[in-house]
Amino acid sequence: MAVTIRDVAKAAGVSASTVSRALSLPDIVDPCTRERVLKAADQLGYQPNRAARGLITGRTGNLGLIVPDLANPFFPMVIKGIQAQAMDADYAVFLADSDEKPALEIGLVRALAVQVDGIILCSPRMSDAELREAAGYVPVVLANRRSGLLPASLVDNAGGLREAVDHLVALGHRRIGFVAGPRSSWSNGERLRALRAAVEAVRVELVEIGNFAPQFEGGVAATDATLASDITAVITYNDLMALGLIQTLASRGIEVPRRLSVIGIDDIPTSAMVHPSLTTLCVPKEQVGRVSVDLMVQLLGDPQADSRPQRELPTRLIVRNTTAVPSF
Repeated sequence: MAVTIRDVAKAAGVSASTVSRALSLPDIVDPCTRERVLKAADQLGYQPNRAARGLITGRTGNLGLIVPDLANPFFPMVIKGIQAQAMDADYAVFLADSDEKPALEIGLVRALAVQVDGIILCSPRMSDAELREAAGYVPVVLANRRSGLLPASLVDNAGGLREAVDHLVALGHRRIGFVAGPRSSWSNGERLRALRAAVEAVRVELVEIGNFAPQFEGGVAATDATLASDITAVITYNDLMALGLIQTLASRGIEVPRRLSVIGIDDIPTSAMVHPSLTTLCVPKEQVGRVSVDLMVQLLGDPQADSRPQRELPTRLIVRNTTAVPSF
């Protein structure tokens, strides 16, 4: 039979109401009593009923998570970090996929808001105004997106792309392309701004190509425009696009990196497995997820706090086999 709150109370020598307070409102219980209750609960293997606890605390014990594309290998690692950190904080996670459709995101927020204590929006495509609307329904933390004063877990696009440009310039490249992702992507805008600053600092030319879908097929679609741009090296919005570009070039007998050096962004697992292995900017995906949960726990603990932290995590270039000196 399942262990009940009365079993814990009997083992700890306190009332059932004291056990309830010790588990749901620990700050109002004497520390020694709380410790005795927690020890008894642990020894008996007691699992509190989330629904019952929610009636007392007004909290569900659930977090929502909305991502733009579960098929993109970038997001499962972020989800893994969120899941692990949420479990440590005693939260369950409800997951939704907006399928790269910005119009769906605010609807998903509304649907999840009544079931969760807060929502983490990972790389959301919605506008800043829509993000403010979302935060009016439920506490919101952003992952891989900055918007106003909302708490956010970010990555250092500027530092990483500066390293990528410096690497290409050191090899001798002077005309570098950027195959852009979706116009609605905040990360795309950030990466483009970072690249513009990086090439200006070293006085080389940046050729902006596209916008394309942030998928393998987007890289395939970008191939003709990339070849027509008369560049010797290209950085793509993400690894999936880089892989689509490289495969299409190979099918046409165009060698990477002899004819064109290619750098991706994200360091998804496949990038090290293909031939040639992909030079890429490593984004700390799992850590982005973990930090997002930390920020959410902090926000839920003090929703009236003036501070809304935005934590930026470092990136680093991983040099593999798709970059070399230009052949012409």
